[in-house]
Amino acid sequence: MPLLRQRRSAGSKRSFLATERRRESTGIARTRPKKAAQDVLKSREGRAADGRPLPPRLDRILYDELAEDVRRHYRTSEDRDTQEAEGRLRPLDACFTGRRAAEITTDETTKYVERRQAKGLANGTINRELAMLRHIFRFASEQDPPKVVRVPVIRLLKEAAPRAGFFEREQYEAVRRRLRPDLQVAVAIAYTFGWRMRDEVLTLERRHVDLGTGTIRLDPGSTKNDEDRVVYLTPALNVALAEQLDRVRALERKLGRIVPFVFAHAADGPLNPKTGLRRYQAGDRIRDFRRAWRTASKRAGVPGMLRHDFRRTALRNLVNDGTPEKVAMLITGHKTRSVFDRYHIVSPEDLKAATARIVQRDSHRNSHNSAPAAEMVSRK
Repeated sequence: MPLLRQRRSAGSKRSFLATERRRESTGIARTRPKKAAQDVLKSREGRAADGRPLPPRLDRILYDELAEDVRRHYRTSEDRDTQEAEGRLRPLDACFTGRRAAEITTDETTKYVERRQAKGLANGTINRELAMLRHIFRFASEQDPPKVVRVPVIRLLKEAAPRAGFFEREQYEAVRRRLRPDLQVAVAIAYTFGWRMRDEVLTLERRHVDLGTGTIRLDPGSTKNDEDRVVYLTPALNVALAEQLDRVRALERKLGRIVPFVFAHAADGPLNPKTGLRRYQAGDRIRDFRRAWRTASKRAGVPGMLRHDFRRTALRNLVNDGTPEKVAMLITGHKTRSVFDRYHIVSPEDLKAATARIVQRDSHRNSHNSAPAAEMVSRK
């Protein structure tokens, strides 16, 4: 018959199975440690009676094991970008590696927040890391058998209001004119459809472009929400993409090999002083152009504008032009309504235009109502 023994410091249990005697801490610090030990012991007895595996020694499980379980899940399920997840896990590893999972409490997470804030990180960034820590514990609690018996209370921070930057047409044109021709096409796609620059525009391959039907598409799994996407080109974009594909074909003839990308480097890049290798070669896909963008936006008089502002701009333009919101979400790739609302920014010009429409409507209504009165006066 299993027995219990209460320790002053924390709940623990002593059990006798056949001739084996074992004492194990529950790893739970409670005001009623005996009750905590009884709960764990009953759970063990129930699992043993059902033939289910017994949970591991909870007081010995480290954060390292829980984090590795999450990494393995992301690698095998492919339901999250592993590089993005690794960026959230890295600061957590620096703080909690080697720590017992049972020791990571609300107080410890508060200390973590204080250290991250002292380094100047924004609350939004810290919240993404805290959400990852919460997911690690929840994932561990859902294992069979569970690797933790509780998920610590992790309180998120108040975040700053979402960025409200967007391009007016004149600003967009001013920046675009100061970019080289191939990058002008890239920003035109982002401005028109709100596609993500690095992950959706610059990754386009020639097979994704069909000038005959006037469409460009993204493959399933290549977008952030993993869904495919098809949009129809405007006449101006159709012409611009045709010219860009002509440039790529000319580059193919020069290099003597196939270039599958819509946006490719026309010449070799500079040497990396550490490796002695070139950063990229002619024909390689353009992965980013942050320096060219900063220079162009500064010369255009709009320093600090981001390429990601094109997503808000495109969404605003589509809705203001009368595009149904569901269709606008399909074009830009916003999967949830909450994110759609976060990106749909209303500008002062939008508010002025709304007032102008009200005035126009009232004016039309007044003129319509005054016509019968005038007719009655004439009859008299």
